[in-house]
Amino acid sequence: MALTREEREQFLAEPHIAAFAVDGGPGRAPLTVPIWYQYAPGGEIWIMTGLDSRKYQRIKAAGRFSLMVDRTEPTIRYVSVEGPVTDTIPATIDKLREISARYLPAGKVDAYVEFASKSHGEQVIIHMRPEKWVSSDLGSL
Repeated sequence: MALTREEREQFLAEPHIAAFAVDGGPGRAPLTVPIWYQYAPGGEIWIMTGLDSRKYQRIKAAGRFSLMVDRTEPTIRYVSVEGPVTDTIPATIDKLREISARYLPAGKVDAYVEFASKSHGEQVIIHMRPEKWVSSDLGSL
């Protein structure tokens, strides 16, 4: 059964790890990888990635990307969303801390932020406006 707008936005706002996909370029399948993301109902999605990463290069070329999140408990539910890139800005330590706190236990955030800021290279934040939604809750089959 399809989710209502409120249900799908609330589900997307939960801290699921998304399957990120973007056009892989000529002769390539779509680039699909797991990624952390941030979203609040009614707003835009943002992700953080390396300035020199293939992800970022493909996003720049395509101008859009998609995310899909799912779960299997207590019911089988998924939300897939795609849309255009609306902004790209340099990442900050505050944003790295924000997204890390969404996914990691509180006691692990500081160490991860220190590690990531030293070893992941220059990062960017890419905003996407959700435009196309597909969602369903299949119950507890």
